[in-house]
Amino acid sequence: MRGHDPWRTSDPLGEALHFVRMTGAFYCRSELAEPWGLAMPPMEDCLWFHVVVAGRGLLEVDGAEPRWLAPGEFALVPDGSGHVLSSDASLADSAPLVHELHHDYISDRYAVVRHGGTGSPTTMICGAVRLDHPSVGKLLDCLPSLIVVESAPTPQLSWMHSTLGLVADEAQRVRPGGEAVITRLSDILVIQALRWWIENDPAAGSGWLGALQDRGIGPALAVIHRSPDKPWTVATLAAEVSMSRSAFSARFATLVGEAPMRYLARWRMQCAHDALKSGDRTVAELARRSGYGSEAAFGRAFKRLVGQSPGSVRRRELPVP
Repeated sequence: MRGHDPWRTSDPLGEALHFVRMTGAFYCRSELAEPWGLAMPPMEDCLWFHVVVAGRGLLEVDGAEPRWLAPGEFALVPDGSGHVLSSDASLADSAPLVHELHHDYISDRYAVVRHGGTGSPTTMICGAVRLDHPSVGKLLDCLPSLIVVESAPTPQLSWMHSTLGLVADEAQRVRPGGEAVITRLSDILVIQALRWWIENDPAAGSGWLGALQDRGIGPALAVIHRSPDKPWTVATLAAEVSMSRSAFSARFATLVGEAPMRYLARWRMQCAHDALKSGDRTVAELARRSGYGSEAAFGRAFKRLVGQSPGSVRRRELPVP
């Protein structure tokens, strides 16, 4: 069949998660002894995560109830906001920032932190993962302040708990290649936790995530995400999902929160911003791919939607000679 792609996914939500690219900003094995406290600094465009290997820790995040984490539990702080882990709530205000403590670096991105007193021990794997893709902003806007995947074994979570078991095994001692295993498994755990929350929390059925799961609007979002450079119109997008132009436009605006062409324009500029940061495209090429007849027109639209000029983004990301 001409034009048929046998590998194209029929799951717009799964495709959006596939787009999410993770770059490990920081990973550490925290070897703690009571009394102890650790403050995690805010990190823009990052997800913080924590895995308790042994012992327990109290996690306090703004916007969420304080939560004791037990072995085998996985905690995700999706918006990268600052938060505190401690052996006692009374230690939260005096907890030192984790990056101000001494680190024994095993690699550029993986370190061991030893901290606390002489009491009961706790071992954790902590990390901050930076997300790079235009879909990230939309995804993070939908997520709560804290996601905790509990340790209770269920068939649905068997794969995740197996992964947590592998992380715990690697964290018990320093071995050649152990940092590579832990960092890669941690990235998998982040995606698994996001999938678990989407499948189990009713809040995932609203907003952008809900629109991705809608039978009509989800496929339209998928073709925008997949091919933003095509000359889409409301009529052609509606035809893609076999809806009338008026019905499609109204439903899209209701679920996504903005009109189809506004979303398309914003997505194109976010993709352009991503390409400028990576140095993959020139401004002129991005202008053509985004449907603009001149760099000047593209630049005005880019600054209006992104908040800065294409040139300033490109200059900031260029390597220093």
